Amino acid sequence: MGRRILIIEDEEILADNLKAYLERSSLVAEIAPDGASAIRLAESFTPECVVLDYRLPDMDGFDALDCLRRQCGHLSCVLITGHPTSEVYAGAARRGIEHILFKPFPLSELSSVVQGLANQVPAPGTAPGEAPAAPYTGVERRHGGKERFPMRLFDGSWLHADRRHPADVRTDRNKD
Repeated sequence: MGRRILIIEDEEILADNLKAYLERSSLVAEIAPDGASAIRLAESFTPECVVLDYRLPDMDGFDALDCLRRQCGHLSCVLITGHPTSEVYAGAARRGIEHILFKPFPLSELSSVVQGLANQVPAPGTAPGEAPAAPYTGVERRHGGKERFPMRLFDGSWLHADRRHPADVRTDRNKD
């Protein structure tokens, strides 16, 4: 069984895409559309990591995280937001959140961050003293992936997302 990730995101399509992508990385993911739902779900799901939207319909994401940590103990957290402000940075720093991703972000980047956080905590059944894998460094984003991933769009249609761009494509600005 993979690591348990709780996605707290009120945008249904984004949450579904995050869940599907993380599950392709052998993680077990559940979705909560708001803070209260996340707190209830954590009673039975017991997440090891939280992917947290800052703006939730019923409370701010930090309030939800504080409740979850009181309930579950220390949880790793990746904050996702479309509204980066100094208030968000300060709140994240106070809570020890090291990873903030700004919407929109590549799904592969989220997966790498979550995998890195999960590897910092020994997996159940890991031998005592066994070193976890190195944390996410951000290097993976610079390498073009060869994987295509089905994503659901806001109009309900599907496409195969591929962020790679051919190296020989040149814009008018690059011409001599």
